[in-house]
Amino acid sequence: MTQRSGSQLHRCPRRKAAALFVLASAVCTGGCASEPGVVFTPAASPLVWPTAPDQPRIRYVGALVSSGDLKPARSGLDALGDALFGREISRGMINPMGVCTDGADRVFVADSGARGVHVFDLATQKYAIWQPGEDEPQFRHPVAVAYDGQRSRLLLSDAGGGMIWSLGLDGKVLGTIGAGILKRPCGIAVEKGTGRIAVADVGAHQIVLLSPEGTEVSRFGGRGSGQGQLNFPTFVAFDASGRICVSDSLNFRLSLFAADGTFQSSIGRKGDLPGYFSQPKGVAADSENHLYVVDANFEAVQLFDAQGSLLMAFGREGRGPGEFWLPAGIWIDPADRIWIADSYNRRIQVFQYLRSGAQP
Repeated sequence: MTQRSGSQLHRCPRRKAAALFVLASAVCTGGCASEPGVVFTPAASPLVWPTAPDQPRIRYVGALVSSGDLKPARSGLDALGDALFGREISRGMINPMGVCTDGADRVFVADSGARGVHVFDLATQKYAIWQPGEDEPQFRHPVAVAYDGQRSRLLLSDAGGGMIWSLGLDGKVLGTIGAGILKRPCGIAVEKGTGRIAVADVGAHQIVLLSPEGTEVSRFGGRGSGQGQLNFPTFVAFDASGRICVSDSLNFRLSLFAADGTFQSSIGRKGDLPGYFSQPKGVAADSENHLYVVDANFEAVQLFDAQGSLLMAFGREGRGPGEFWLPAGIWIDPADRIWIADSYNRRIQVFQYLRSGAQP
């Protein structure tokens, strides 16, 4: 009797715990699930540039700071796991330098601090970070990313490794290009149609053009301040007319070259007036071929027409919406969404270019 009773006394707490677990599972599975949230919630009063009474041309959309900003749906089992083990910590960025998209809803961010690529999927609201396996060669100093849709791959420049990594859209390393050709690659861009890769080689003070396979096609520049010379070029982009646009950072200007590398013109010079630069970094072109130049020291973005005339600027120093702290890379997708790596704020800020007549 005593032995049997004692055995029952020992078993009862376990039965109660199991019953509570089953009950909690049933309750959470039925009542704790949540629908996916809206990634970028429209503001009641849109933040736009320029302000009224001028017609707005740039609208603030939102920011990506961590994996939690994707606001994915959560099942009842997810909620139960949170209750039992604590909610999984959102994965944030350390030093985002470069950004691009796949032309649709996947956002890729080169993070030199994390030594990896953050992947934010706005459609599925899922997050991943791409890094080589422990037994594989590692990214040393990833700086910029470029999407090559024709070959279904992502290109990642590694300034510390002196090469460009080619990644499949599942994150697996396909190979490398540029080793032995590049010194310290920074910004990269892929030309539509030809697939040529333009690389801003900071160490060589040149722009290096590579074939899609990684063979050197040509190079131009060389250190100096004269026409066609470069001084620590950091980022590069192709505009709609095929020109190669280079952030010639320590010459404090944007240099423009023809598709074959022939120098055409430059925009800006050192100064603190509109149209001047302090530390130009990321460069991009929208669907109407306006040129956008990120200035890391001014914490702002300046817009120029294709001929180099200043149109407007937006941004200022700070941590709020539309404010920057040492911004770097910029990317403009086919829908004219503007993605900016706000490096020291550890986030990606998103804006929308508004065509004439568009509602803010």
